[in-house]
Amino acid sequence: MKDHRQERLGRLQREYHRNHPWRLGPGGLFVPHSYAEVKQDALSWWDDVGFILNRRRVIVWWRHPRHVYRDAIEELAQEQAGEFPFDDWLTQGAIPNYRKVGRSRKKIVSYTCRPPSEASRAYFQHLQAMEQELSAQGIDCDVHPSSKRKRLSWATGLDLVAPLEVRNEQELAVVADLACRLLLGSTTLEREFSDYCYNKATWLSEAAARM
Repeated sequence: MKDHRQERLGRLQREYHRNHPWRLGPGGLFVPHSYAEVKQDALSWWDDVGFILNRRRVIVWWRHPRHVYRDAIEELAQEQAGEFPFDDWLTQGAIPNYRKVGRSRKKIVSYTCRPPSEASRAYFQHLQAMEQELSAQGIDCDVHPSSKRKRLSWATGLDLVAPLEVRNEQELAVVADLACRLLLGSTTLEREFSDYCYNKATWLSEAAARM
């Protein structure tokens, strides 16, 4: 049985690609970031890359498992820090700044935000301390490679978690190649990274490299 919604998204993707040319670099890749200041021995966290597959765009949102692990640390720290004392200091209590318009009129051109409340500052200091403590100790969390395909009106999206390092365009091309083969069904993450698991021991072993 045909899935009319998926067929419609496929048509929209081809139409969008036809009417909005994509500026692709060497190797036919869309590379949104510069690596000019990235050290070649640096740890990688996340990146994006795009390419064309079957006359449709593919956008890959890649994360290293250590990024997922760090997110888990931040989430646990927020849970343990307790409820945030709500303080809308960005908009409430802001002081308007005026500029003269003519002799007798003036108009607002900007706002000066008031400082956060003492409760807000104390909360964020506590939260930061919690994150630092959990990061130093590590948490019980296992991260395995994963992928999730999304059909968008302008492209096929792929959320990809894989233990690769991306510090230049050549290494980014490896991410694109893996994503392409996963979408085509010519490989699996289990085949590529058999029994891989990023865990507390891995996180602690990289502590010096994260400094």
